[in-house]
Amino acid sequence: MNRIGLERKVLNENDRLAAGLRSRFAASNVLCVNLISSPGAGKTSLLERTLESFDRDARVAVLTGDIQTENDANRLRCYGFPVRQITTRGTCHLDARMVERGLEDWRLTDLDLLLIENVGNLVCPSSYDLGEAAKVVLLSVTEGEDKPLKYPSIFFKSELMVLNKIDLLPYVPFDIAAAEENARRVNPNAEIIRVSCTQKNGIAEWLAWLAARRDRMLSGRTSAV
Repeated sequence: MNRIGLERKVLNENDRLAAGLRSRFAASNVLCVNLISSPGAGKTSLLERTLESFDRDARVAVLTGDIQTENDANRLRCYGFPVRQITTRGTCHLDARMVERGLEDWRLTDLDLLLIENVGNLVCPSSYDLGEAAKVVLLSVTEGEDKPLKYPSIFFKSELMVLNKIDLLPYVPFDIAAAEENARRVNPNAEIIRVSCTQKNGIAEWLAWLAARRDRMLSGRTSAV
């Protein structure tokens, strides 16, 4: 079997597993969000600000992916919610089977929100459906404003772009208007939220987006019934 054929077979199997996960999430009314970015763009920091904003009885859990170490999971566990590290040991993305295994002894009926922190990469994660309701891409102002044009697939597939580390704008040569324009050139329908995890700017808007996205999921399900 040639490489293209093998890749197609792998993706077809992943899509089959992702469809099963999506059905399970839907049956349990769980909003699953897949966070994707370059390394260091601030996914874990955003998750920290997110978890600390919830009451301790909130029905939320996190799966976090990395090539090595449990560092991110250790940072997030202190907030009191279920957190599990998925260590890929070299693979540059999460796939549906990894997520399925990560959920093995969790009861989805105990959750309203599942946040998946993908491996730091803007290329491979865009090809792998995890059964999520939405992809969210993070872009930090320490990166180039042309990232949406260089990596269009993930920006096209994401419902939301979180523009992170805006507190650093006075210190870096980043054109925020150009970054947002480039993102909308790739995906005119994408929403954009400007965030500083250190100063907590934009966190309320991010939480409101999550709440609205779950409400939309639930209302769509009710309409379908």
